[in-house]
Amino acid sequence: MSWRQRSCSALGRLETSQDNSILKPAAILGEPVMLRAQTSPTRPQPSGEPGLQSVQPPAWLLRACLTGERMRSHSVSTQEPTLRKTPPHHADLTQSLRAGKVEHQVTLDELQQVHALFQEHGKKGRHLLDMETFKCIMKQSMRSHGHSTGQIEQLFMKIDYEAVGRIQWDGFCTYLQLEYSEQAKAAARRAEAVLLLPATQKRLSYGRPVLRILSMPDDTLITIREDGAIYFWSPQLKLKRKKPIFGKSPRRKSQWVTDIASMPQYNKLIVGTGSRELQLYELSNLEPYCQVGGLEAVPLKLDYCSVEHDKCLILYGDDQGCVNILVLASVGELLRTWKKMPKVEDMPSIALRSAAASPNTEYSRWKVHGDCVTQLNYYDSMKAVISSSNHGPTALVIGFTMGATNVKEKLKETRNVGKTGRMGRSPASLAPPQRRAACDHTVFRIHKGVKTFSFCRRQNLLVTGGVDRIIRVWNPYLPGKPTGTLRGHTAPVVYVHVSSEENKVFSMSADNSVKIWDLETHGCCFTASSKASGLKGELAACLYLAGPRALCVATDALAFLHLKVGSDPEPHLVRSHQEPVVCCRYNPAFRHVVSCCEASVVKVWDFETGRQVSEFIGTHGNAGVTCLTFDSSGRRLVTGGRDGCLKIWSYNSGHCLHTLRHDENRSEVCDCTYMEVNQNRCVIAVGWDRRINVYFDIPCDFHHFWTPQPRWQDDLNHGHKEDILCVAQCPPFLLATSSYDGEIIVWNVISGHMHCKLNPPGSMDEGPDGSVSRLAFLKTRATKLDSAGASLISNGPGGSVAFWKLFSGAGLLANFTPSRGKAPVSSIAVTAEDTLAYLADQQGFVHVCDIREYGLRGPELQAPNTVTSWRAHVSMVTSLELIEGDSILLSSSLDSSVCLWSKDGAYIGTFGQTHPWDVFTPASWSHPRVPFEVLTDPQSMPTHLVLEADVAAGCSGGRQEQGGVMEEKVLFETEKTPPLPSLEGPVVEAELREDKSRWSAFCRGRLLPARRRPHWKMPELKWPSIYQGLQCHEVACVSAPGEKPDLSILGADAFTIGFHSQEREAELLGRKERSPWSSFWPEC
Repeated sequence: MSWRQRSCSALGRLETSQDNSILKPAAILGEPVMLRAQTSPTRPQPSGEPGLQSVQPPAWLLRACLTGERMRSHSVSTQEPTLRKTPPHHADLTQSLRAGKVEHQVTLDELQQVHALFQEHGKKGRHLLDMETFKCIMKQSMRSHGHSTGQIEQLFMKIDYEAVGRIQWDGFCTYLQLEYSEQAKAAARRAEAVLLLPATQKRLSYGRPVLRILSMPDDTLITIREDGAIYFWSPQLKLKRKKPIFGKSPRRKSQWVTDIASMPQYNKLIVGTGSRELQLYELSNLEPYCQVGGLEAVPLKLDYCSVEHDKCLILYGDDQGCVNILVLASVGELLRTWKKMPKVEDMPSIALRSAAASPNTEYSRWKVHGDCVTQLNYYDSMKAVISSSNHGPTALVIGFTMGATNVKEKLKETRNVGKTGRMGRSPASLAPPQRRAACDHTVFRIHKGVKTFSFCRRQNLLVTGGVDRIIRVWNPYLPGKPTGTLRGHTAPVVYVHVSSEENKVFSMSADNSVKIWDLETHGCCFTASSKASGLKGELAACLYLAGPRALCVATDALAFLHLKVGSDPEPHLVRSHQEPVVCCRYNPAFRHVVSCCEASVVKVWDFETGRQVSEFIGTHGNAGVTCLTFDSSGRRLVTGGRDGCLKIWSYNSGHCLHTLRHDENRSEVCDCTYMEVNQNRCVIAVGWDRRINVYFDIPCDFHHFWTPQPRWQDDLNHGHKEDILCVAQCPPFLLATSSYDGEIIVWNVISGHMHCKLNPPGSMDEGPDGSVSRLAFLKTRATKLDSAGASLISNGPGGSVAFWKLFSGAGLLANFTPSRGKAPVSSIAVTAEDTLAYLADQQGFVHVCDIREYGLRGPELQAPNTVTSWRAHVSMVTSLELIEGDSILLSSSLDSSVCLWSKDGAYIGTFGQTHPWDVFTPASWSHPRVPFEVLTDPQSMPTHLVLEADVAAGCSGGRQEQGGVMEEKVLFETEKTPPLPSLEGPVVEAELREDKSRWSAFCRGRLLPARRRPHWKMPELKWPSIYQGLQCHEVACVSAPGEKPDLSILGADAFTIGFHSQEREAELLGRKERSPWSSFWPEC
């Protein structure tokens, strides 16, 4: 695709001719058309110093800016361009979040002013600008935008990714170019469209070529050949039936079909023939119904539209370039009248002159084109008909169906009618074709004419294709120049279709090549040659089917080219990534959340709204990302991958700054951290090479590839013997690592010596379950060098959590299992004051434990108190992080989601959901709802004593046997409360326990409203319901009517009593005998 640059394109103006258009208001003709992707409102060029006009930014940056401004809108606004506002970057509930990025709103004029101001400072010897100077320059150049100081400061930090405090013009331009380039790549990824190749084909029998493909409301496809053979196909290309409509009667002359249209409201097919006839057939059995003969020319293209109740339009374009329109009223009665006409060649026939004389018929014939009509369609939304031809001066015409609309033209027409007789009723009205008034049609002049077109009302655009192999995109209001041209076909374009659902244009050329174009960028998204698609023979007909999202093509075979689409997500299911998420981190400098998945995709999210800011794919090629961290300034991102490399990114622009490699074996990197030691900054990585790799971060080192420092001597002699899985730091000098065999080593980073070595009990015999994959320092204790208290937390075998003492004799102080089912702990997070520990396991549960005094004065025999717990994900939680200033918990999981929670477990939302949240406004949170996948997961169902009864071998309700341990599947754990007095009967006690559990869950805000609860689909073999387990009590005596019953004889509460007669007892016994659950019925 190539673009044609026009004057004033940077200001978003479109040159148009002053041709009249029927799509009025005509006052808007010639008004400037806004750019669809324009990043700032159009405004007059601000006045400034004369020298500003001579200052030119680099040509590549100008091209990048122009690329973002060339996407043109196909609708016209009556407002001034200066009144059009750019859509906000964040649609929040607070005013501070409504402004967009500064870099997204800079225009070429403003860029030139910024360059001029940079040059002014350069002449004064200040080539490097600090933040305050940069803020003054940006505010002076972009006064009309009203950007806040914080936004400009963030832009400065993005440019100054190395945190040196100074930027220059080259760095500013480089950042903008990378930002625009990443935007273009993201737009291209969103516009991707692929057809499944090769095509699904059904070979056609030998015969005449197919003229038209029709799609019926029941998804049946109808094809017709020139010889009149009609075929009915299923959506799977199975032939339902076929029939030749002309038959083999000796009395009939040979006929050939020109086109076909359907009348679904009346169950009819309209067939145009080369004998100048319009024939109607029954759609159900293809029996001839009637025909309209004596047409003035051969009908080449047909169309039909039902406009009102029992009123329709039949239109056809002929070989003389005329558009013929039949407006039929009382259609049912009119067709029955035509059915009674005398037969001609075994078909009731009426001449067009006679049909036009009927009071229920209006006929118009307009001379529109200088050549035969190639396509014709009526659009009821426009009340106009669009027709095309190969004649350049009248290539495409949009015109009204009946009469003149202008008052003067109407009076002129009336006077002419008075001279020639009554119009539309007499045979003379068919004599010469009329020409529309200039105000009644819009003419598009296109070189070599138009063979095909498509109009989209939703997008308000018109697409044409023809012999010159160019596809043009038009605003129907402006016939002077197209808003875009799509170049790429090497043969005449014979079919185009605009799909508003896909926001794409499908095109096909005479050489059987198919292309898909994006309407936003006007770029080609996909091309399939005839060799790749398997289409052979001459292209005869083509039709896009919106339902199956496929292109139906007729050549020597009938073929389907299906559009490849991703799997439709389950209802209400929100995914942050398409693949499992392995890690996520919060960046306080920009208030972003960065997450990565196994597909090597890194996404940047806005923490305050949950919306995606950017993404970059292929961060480690085909290898997955395993870990990520930020530098101390938060301006650079460090990622580790399975390819054995670490990469340092300017993540705001997606540019890779450095690549860190530690060996030639490309051993997988499992974890990494960024640390500052004595004003020296370094990246520390661990992995399958079983060594600690330290990379110094030197700002002046411009080499792309970095190598690690020489390894510590203790690491070589006494280090880990298995793969290192985790690393954690505690400033100023402590570093802890853990390995696959469960060994934990604490290091002194300054000296490189081993501080202590810890071995969890039984870890050597546990195999894979004995590994330690998560560590967390209790920093308030470790920095004080507390000799008695625990300073390190680790996970362990069997779902255990261990508290370790590091000073004055390192050792284990406490070991407990937070999960009832002994699910392995997969992530640990501790508050800044070391008061609460958040423990997440492989089943998606998060447990919050009070550790303020735990392990502080020596060994602990009991587990810490559980403050609360909830289920956050349906799969293993891979990352937990506490955002202290906002009391927010960030979590990610292998279920492909990244979620935000309050510190108490209130659900804020999932990154990637449709509706944004405002993290400062709890009313915008998703609480008290929970993620849909958590709600519907079987492990999230609460337990019940009746369901837990061991009633069938191999079945358990709410329990699951894992390693010989029956694990209860609960959604929420309630705090311990004093036991209530037990009432009579186990069922009543079970109901009370269930009510207590529900009430406790409701108090925590975790219970869904009744209208949002899913309807569970129960298995065919059901457990006994509660009513099937009711206990029945025999009543010894019944009080007389009007007397108060004496309940003392029962010795029970009134709520446990059931009254029934002997007949009721017999009925219950009968039900018990007939029920398959008779063994569960209580004895009455």
